[in-house]
Amino acid sequence: MITLDKRNNNTKLNSKNFKKISDTNRKHLSFKGAGTSAFTGVTKVADLFIKSQENLSSTRFIQDTVTNWAPKAIFSRSKADFAEMSFLEFLESGIFYFASPIFGEKIFRNKIFKNFLPSAIKNKVNEQIPKTVEAITKNNTLTDEVKKRAISTKAGIVLACTLIPVAEYTLSFAKNLFTLKAFKKSNFNNIANLDKNNNEKESIEQQNRVERNAKKQLKKAAIISAAGIAAGAGLALYGHKSTALQKISKTILEPGKAIAKLADKAGVKSNKFKNTISRFSLDFSDNNGKLALSKGQLGFTALLGLFGYSKAAEDRGKLDVAEVWTRVPLVVFYTTFGGEMFEKAFTKILEKKNKFTDIVQKTAEGTLKTPSRAELPALAEKIAKARNTLPEKELIRLTKEKAIVTAIPYAFSLLFMGLTLSAITRIWTQYRYNHQQKTQAQNNLNLYTFSNNIEVPEIYKEVEQKIK
Repeated sequence: MITLDKRNNNTKLNSKNFKKISDTNRKHLSFKGAGTSAFTGVTKVADLFIKSQENLSSTRFIQDTVTNWAPKAIFSRSKADFAEMSFLEFLESGIFYFASPIFGEKIFRNKIFKNFLPSAIKNKVNEQIPKTVEAITKNNTLTDEVKKRAISTKAGIVLACTLIPVAEYTLSFAKNLFTLKAFKKSNFNNIANLDKNNNEKESIEQQNRVERNAKKQLKKAAIISAAGIAAGAGLALYGHKSTALQKISKTILEPGKAIAKLADKAGVKSNKFKNTISRFSLDFSDNNGKLALSKGQLGFTALLGLFGYSKAAEDRGKLDVAEVWTRVPLVVFYTTFGGEMFEKAFTKILEKKNKFTDIVQKTAEGTLKTPSRAELPALAEKIAKARNTLPEKELIRLTKEKAIVTAIPYAFSLLFMGLTLSAITRIWTQYRYNHQQKTQAQNNLNLYTFSNNIEVPEIYKEVEQKIK
């Protein structure tokens, strides 16, 4: 027996129990040290998958690019179609995953705009940049100058990053120019290989129009981007000096709140509409103190991309425009809202069926949430202590469950938004082309048969038989 004497209490512990407690403590210490690094086999794959979903870096870039690119590559209709699709997908993913961290964080925040601040408060202001307007204004430890400079500098960075959505809009024109120069093609019917007999000839006039418009849009994009950088720099330098500029800065960062106020003044009574629209923000998201692409920026950039796709398609033919409006609106919606909506719907089903109760958690507000990968080890320890189990086993279970909850929406994205949508779009475009050709042939045939006295040439008799 081992006796521990205390002033007010004598505690006797059996040596076997003492050893058991020590072993448990050692296991917990060992678990804290090892964490997820001890994973093997299926659990390790599951952990890597979760990490790739939560990490907006090169891993996510590769994964999402392949998800969007591979299905289109499978259904590509010609070398030109494959090349321009690859050109578009890789550059587009680069804009979404690297433009904000590179331009917003590394260049504008830490290389350029930081130098506009007085040295005495430079670091203090720069620390506030990733935080929300509300967090900055309500921080009583900050002086008014720090608050004002932080808000105007944030808005200046957003303005300077106008080049990101502008690049997305212009990307389709760059793609048109790339295809024209690399393959000498500007007619969408030829690029998509819709005419299997290759009877359609390229129009020099159309090629000139495609090149002229593409270069015009690229020049315009450069001018708008330069203006955005200049305006952003001006706001960062002088935005703290004026109440009007402060108001403009807040509107740039949170246009939804400004719209909600206007709606309220206009007599709009729907609180649901005003609350929803007020959440629209063009501010960056905070990624552990670093600027990252936010949902609002993603949605705005994707929407501009849709109109860029459509406008660039007009130069190449009606079928290109039709294909854009068949596919891209769905992609934009899913990119901005769909993945999150589908995951929420899936977690609701799990909650109703009482599945994965440790992963699908209900917040104090009554909404459902799932813990992030970083939160899993602490959750595993908490559950292990409550249930007198090993934290390693709990973490393995939680990791697998989290992977399943994450994988179902991802599989939907791959199967529907990737493979199915790509296949349907291409089949539908080919159908439109075939229907267009039949209609044109029928119209030509009608020109020769408007009178019984006119002999119909043999070639149109053959066409008539085919139509029938």
